[in-house]
Amino acid sequence: MEMRVVILFLFFCSSIVVLLIVPTAEAISLGNETDKLALLAFKKGIIKDPSGALNSWNDTIHFCDWEGVSCSSQQPQRVITLNLSNRGLEGSISPSIGNLSFLRHMLLMDNGLYGEIPGDFGRLHSLRVLNLSFNSIHGEIPANLSHCSELITIQLENNNLTGVIPAELGSTPKLKSLALDNNYLNGVIPPSLGNLSSLMEISLLYNSLQGDIPTELGNLSKP
Repeated sequence: MEMRVVILFLFFCSSIVVLLIVPTAEAISLGNETDKLALLAFKKGIIKDPSGALNSWNDTIHFCDWEGVSCSSQQPQRVITLNLSNRGLEGSISPSIGNLSFLRHMLLMDNGLYGEIPGDFGRLHSLRVLNLSFNSIHGEIPANLSHCSELITIQLENNNLTGVIPAELGSTPKLKSLALDNNYLNGVIPPSLGNLSSLMEISLLYNSLQGDIPTELGNLSKP
């Protein structure tokens, strides 16, 4: 009788282990598929690719080996860098890029991208570098970029951005470089930018900003 109880107990425990393992494997597969689908959605938004940068973005090659894509070395592999700078790409940036939850570097400068910066970028909590400079992006800077708490660099210069500089950017704790020059931004310089204790570089030239330079910027002691 006792032996039967032990056997049943061991069987029950092994069943729990299986139940714990299977969802993990499914999560790995779903994670990889999410990244792949996000990249394919980005490709769909590109209408001109004169250099053929996205030709490798197909099912015959693993997405981690697609041009401009780098993935983490550990399993499961997740996209950590999207670098398609200076490729002559034209089109809009798909909001699905916000699903690349492990993305650290987004380098899309020197292209012909247009449309707005998707608000979904606020979900990129691992993002460290955002460079969309020298494109034709219009619309406002999403205030929820401040949700990307790991951001070190924001480079949006030489675009067609309008609206105000979001005061929320002042709550991006690790930001070291903020470049917003050569746009059509208006309003005042948010005093909250004085809270960016890590900031080392700020460029706001050639906009339509008004008012005084906030005295709070004097709090920025970095060289």
